[in-house]
Amino acid sequence: MKRRSFIKLGSLAGGSLLVASKFKSFAFTANDQDKSIFRLNYAPHFGMFQSSAGNDLIDQLNFMADQGFRSMEDNGMKDRTVADQEKIAIKMSGREMKMGVFVAHKIYWKEPNLAGGNKDLRKEFLSQIRESVEVAKRVNAKWMTVVPGHLDLHLEMGYQTANVVESLKQACAILEPHGLIMVLEPLNFRDHPGLFLKKTAQAYSICKAVNSPSCKILFDIYHQQITEGNLIPNINMAWDEIAYFQIGDNPGRKEPTTGEINFKQVFGYIKSKGYADILGMEHGNSQPGKEGENEVINAYRVVDP
Repeated sequence: MKRRSFIKLGSLAGGSLLVASKFKSFAFTANDQDKSIFRLNYAPHFGMFQSSAGNDLIDQLNFMADQGFRSMEDNGMKDRTVADQEKIAIKMSGREMKMGVFVAHKIYWKEPNLAGGNKDLRKEFLSQIRESVEVAKRVNAKWMTVVPGHLDLHLEMGYQTANVVESLKQACAILEPHGLIMVLEPLNFRDHPGLFLKKTAQAYSICKAVNSPSCKILFDIYHQQITEGNLIPNINMAWDEIAYFQIGDNPGRKEPTTGEINFKQVFGYIKSKGYADILGMEHGNSQPGKEGENEVINAYRVVDP
């Protein structure tokens, strides 16, 4: 039995209505499901509910808010037109939604940039951080994602780390006056082989070296389950440097309850620590169409602590 089905059955077993052979008839839809506000602040992304809400971004935002979501994240926000950014910001403000992360800069997936210490590439990175400050102001964002890029295979790791730390310190000098935070995202070796930043402890040590309120960790639960597991202890050890979470079950990078991660426990721990900021839903839907979108919403109802 899939873990999602087991959880749902368990949650209904106390009621006299449940008959196993008729379980499917009790599935919620977007029209009749509980639409109360989620306890944790989960943030869907554009396209996640497109079958239900349509192609228009404003309609998608309205659908998210109507289902009880209080935030939205958009990795590609920086690439949208100024007009679209402003329109999105106005609607989110009107629906009392917060803006999650967007990607702050060009990510070098195949070649070193920050790790190699190239001054021209550092200059490019800092220029893009300055541009992202303006985007953040426009869309009322607080966080932006930074990925230091590929390893430099010609340099010892210590020199690479020093190069990355120096670039991040200079970026913090740009961000600090605006109260903005870049969040460093360690990525797993399976999906993104060869990247410099992979593990929680590595990101933690870099943040300590940079020593700025504008440089923190984005703890992506999916990536870290693959890279190192031990999720709750690692979250605890790095807690004072974590500013943002992202979500995805493993394997598959789909919604909670589709894989091996016990999100009920992980989310419960995060909530017990007093976390009140955003958890970005950076995953796909396990099933297509409106039915799949309903399943995503139902999954979050199941695991919301």
